[in-house]
This record gives sequence, structure tokens and C-alpha cells, in this order.
Amino acid sequence: EVQLVESGGGLVQAGGSLRLSCAASGFIFDDYTIGWFRQVPGKEREGVSCVTSTEGSTYYADSVKGRFQSSSDNAKNTVYLELIDVKPEDTAVYLCAARRKVLDTPQYFCQRARMQPGDYWGLGTQVTVSS
Repeated sequence: EVQLVESGGGLVQAGGSLRLSCAASGFIFDDYTIGWFRQVPGKEREGVSCVTSTEGSTYYADSVKGRFQSSSDNAKNTVYLELIDVKPEDTAVYLCAARRKVLDTPQYFCQRARMQPGDYWGLGTQVTVSS
């Protein structure tokens, strides 16, 4: 069974930090690009960071560049997203997703932020930033 399970969300004050985890199972982790996306009701889904760890390729959205840091532990099939110096506008449900790396670059996967057949998605973890 394929699973992507996000964890680490919660309530944090503006300027604080948080680390999200995305634990993957049921598919060959090294064959996939893993992306972090965020969703706010009434707004389009935004691709925050997408990484193909086996190729050392990472994309960050301009809105988070310099504040968010993605890392991978391939031995644990887990991707992390470190949120640093968070702002109230970072409040969202954060979801991770996986797409076969041969299909898209990390940048394209993030920028389109759309589900395609064959993708795997988690259920998300809520991040709330208080001002």
C-alpha cells in the first residue's frame, strides 16, 4: 500500500520555526520527486519545494526561498521541510506528493501544482502561524 504521511505541523508564532516530515512507503522512493505543497481554502494550491534527492535537484517557490529548507533521508524514505522565520501568510495545510522523476523536473512539478494520474499525495498537516 502506498502511503505518504505528513507530520510536524502545529501552531507557531511569527518568526519561529517548524520542521515537517513526509514519510513515504509502498513505492521506490529513489524513482520519485517529492514535493511539498500548501493549500489555503479559496486559494490555488502552491508548490513550495520539490526535490529529486538522487539528482541533488531542489526547487523553491519565491515566496519561501531563503526561509524554507528541504532535505531528504533516503534510508528512511523521508523528506523534511524546515520552515524558518515563518509568517502569518505561511498558514496553510501542507501536503507532500510524489511523482515519478522521469516525468517532470522539480521546478515543473512544483509550479504546476496539479495532481496527475500516477501521483501519490498525503492528507496534509496544518501549519498555523500566529502574529
